[in-house]
Amino acid sequence: MNRPGSEEIPEYYNQYLNLVKEGDIINILEEQSVNVQNFLALIPEDKGDFTYGFGKWTIKEVLGHLLDTERILAYRALRIARRDRQPLPGYDQDEYVKNSKYYKRTLKEIADEMLMLRAANLQFFKTFDETDLMERGIANEMEFSVRGILYILAGHELYHINFIKDNYLN
Repeated sequence: MNRPGSEEIPEYYNQYLNLVKEGDIINILEEQSVNVQNFLALIPEDKGDFTYGFGKWTIKEVLGHLLDTERILAYRALRIARRDRQPLPGYDQDEYVKNSKYYKRTLKEIADEMLMLRAANLQFFKTFDETDLMERGIANEMEFSVRGILYILAGHELYHINFIKDNYLN
């Protein structure tokens, strides 16, 4: 499977696409899951509620944002792959985080959920054939291909894991 063309994702999402290495996106997502789990295992539990600045998300909230976004992107991929022509709404990531209560959970619980969610999504994504992957739909008033969504998912997670490494764990 090749990388999505510029017509398959809105330009804004190139910042995520550019982080994803060449290769089969399913393999990339599988490898990413292992790498993320290994990384999260190294973060001490007491760092979970750490933030690098006033009003910024905690590590747990960043990870929760990844969970929320993966669910939303998988749902978009489902709807578009099934040829549902209804435009899909956007979402307010700050409202999701504000109302998520990730502070009540441990880093281990969040990491376990990330592992299970990714495993379930991978089983689902493996059912897509080339026609499904090239299907396009509207989400948040922008056009995406299913393939583009999968690459955005990988790049979005890479972006935020790198952000945690650079800004929270120095």
